[in-house]
Amino acid sequence: MQSLDPRVKRLPQLGATNAKQALDQFGTYEVFVESKAGKPFQHEGSIHAPNLEMAYVLAKETFTRRFTCTSIYVVNTGNVFTSPTTEGNQSVYELVTANAASSEKKVFEIYHLIKRGKQHVHVGNVEAGTPEAALTIAKNLFGEGKIVYNVWAIEQSKIRFTSAEEKDLWNTLPEKKFRDASDYKGGDKLKNFLEKTRN
Repeated sequence: MQSLDPRVKRLPQLGATNAKQALDQFGTYEVFVESKAGKPFQHEGSIHAPNLEMAYVLAKETFTRRFTCTSIYVVNTGNVFTSPTTEGNQSVYELVTANAASSEKKVFEIYHLIKRGKQHVHVGNVEAGTPEAALTIAKNLFGEGKIVYNVWAIEQSKIRFTSAEEKDLWNTLPEKKFRDASDYKGGDKLKNFLEKTRN
């Protein structure tokens, strides 16, 4: 399986490797988080798990324990179609060419990387027969007048979403202000101390 991490892609190629036995390693899944209702989903990272359902559970524990969020979803890394990655002022959509139409339409979620070093962010979905055709449609809908360095297209049916019944999973995750230095109001305490020492 090809990694989506650019750091892995920069590693030297070592030639052929021996195939792993079945169940030798867990599969890799990509995790997407909606931090607040109405905000776009954003790629948060990867998780290793034996199956999609377990990936969902581990993703919740790994990526949402320390901050509030309203929803997550996970998808097998192999189901993420990735475009080439461009540099400088070249948008990847300049490399996208028209693809032949297909009779069977599927819904693809489209993600953009608009700043190097940041995460992919959801921009919308399109109906297309193939991931390549989805990029062609996305180019017309979402690529106008902006530089996009990389695009992901993910078939919606392959995604493990958070259902409406599962939304209460996050009721147990209040904002943990004690993790923030500002919650200790150090500046106010210092100001009060200095006022007392002046009197």
